[in-house]
This record gives sequence, C-alpha cells and structure tokens, in this order.
Amino acid sequence: MTDEQLLRYSRHILLDALGIDGQSRILATHALIIGAGGLGSPAALYLASAGIGKITLVDDDTVDFTNLQRQILHTQDRAGMAKATSGKLALSAINPEIEIIPLQERLSGLALDTLVSSADIVLDCTDNFTTRHAINRACVHHCKALVSGAAIRFDGQISVYDLRREDSPCYHCLFPEGEDIEEVRCAVMGVFAPLTGIVGSMQAAEALKLAAGIGESLSGRLLMLDALEMAWRTVKFKKDAGCSVCGPNGDGRSGEYLHRSVADRESAEGACRLSESTQAN
Repeated sequence: MTDEQLLRYSRHILLDALGIDGQSRILATHALIIGAGGLGSPAALYLASAGIGKITLVDDDTVDFTNLQRQILHTQDRAGMAKATSGKLALSAINPEIEIIPLQERLSGLALDTLVSSADIVLDCTDNFTTRHAINRACVHHCKALVSGAAIRFDGQISVYDLRREDSPCYHCLFPEGEDIEEVRCAVMGVFAPLTGIVGSMQAAEALKLAAGIGESLSGRLLMLDALEMAWRTVKFKKDAGCSVCGPNGDGRSGEYLHRSVADRESAEGACRLSESTQAN
C-alpha cells in the first residue's frame, strides 16, 4: 500500500476489525454493480470512495430529468448521457486511482454469466424479478457473493446471498421464480428519495464487509424497512433443499440453465433486459 493510500484510507485502517489487511483486500476486489440508478448510485459512490480496486458499472439507460430526485450519481448537466458513462465521471472524480469500467449494455444469458464470473462481488441494484433471477443464477453458477437491494414507495429491503458457501440460500430460495409476485415500478408508484440512499449505502456496507472478510453478513436474513415509520423488521430464512437453482438437483450449480440456447431461455422466461431494471431505481 502506498503512502497516499495509507493516508486516503486511514480512517478505515484505524478500525481494529479492518486495518491494513482488510483495506488491502478491498483494494484487490472487483465489484460488479448492475444498475446505476437509485440503489446503484450510493452503492457505487461508497465503494469507490472506500477503495474497491475495480468497479464494473452496467446500465443501458440514459440520464433522465426524473432520475435526479434520487439518483445522486448523476447531475442535471449530464441529462441524456449514458448512466454508465455519467457514473464513471462521478466515481473518477472521487477516487481517480481505482479502475472503473462503464458498460452501456443490455445483459442476459452468457454475456451476464461472463461478467459475473469475472467479478468477486455482485451488487444487484435492479428493479424487476426477471433480471434478479438471471443475476442470481449466474452467481450460483460461479459461487459469487450477491448483495441484493430493493426500494419502492416507502418500503426497502436488503439481503446477502453468499453463494461461495454451500449452506447459503440463494435469491430463488426466498423468492421462487414463477410465483405470483406483484411487480411495481416507481415510474408508476413513486419512491421516497432517501430510501434508495439508505438501502444502496447498506449494499455498499455489506459488499465492503465481504471484500474485507470482516463481520457477519446478511446471509440468511432479509432486512425490511418501512421508511414512513422508520421501522426495521428482520426475516430469517434458510436454504431450500429442493431449490431448483442452488439445490442438489438445481440447474444453477451445473450451469445447465445458462448453457441452454437463447431460444429456449426466452421461451422459458422471456428475455432479461437491464433497460427495465434501471428506470425505477
């Protein structure tokens, strides 16, 4: 670690639980952030300022005037710019020494799988179940830690699916694919601006803990926030032994799902589009 890094990250290094070793692990970590909206904005800003060595920021959308109420990664003068590019400008201004890769792409199938395989930690900052399940399957396949957050109206939630561990539940264990779950977006329902900051910052905190190898993650726990009452609830859950993704007979570990033909995947569940995931956050 250089003298400049020792100074920049000194307030981390002073923490007994983290220290130089923990900060060095953070500096060596590659984080994949999918979604550069309401959740991805604070998550990316804190990871960059904390010294995550490499950030791949994925979002196929452009900055819209309606985003500025909560998407603090972007500014009014960057309206119309690709969110990934706008995000890189903001992150580089905070910490020019880290590597930032902006990708303005719609990801699905093997393209998503390849990106997940190259990362150490994945942050799901999207807003629709199809995308979330696709990310989860890729993380299960490559045994990657997944930090997932959500925010709509005044309701937020966050959990960690540490798929490096065989006993860890995956996203599908908690929210089985194909169930009749209401899908809502803030373009229609609205979202309380600071709520995305709260949840996104917590995603960054969980990712940094995983990167440094400190503390206890939210694996097996779902935190839910009612921001109107500012009340938190915790729901504990376990790995589903019969999970069709991460279970012993699931298709996630083997990668069977990921290697089906594109036509088969689209027939089974529809195309996974990140453009949908970025508009609500």
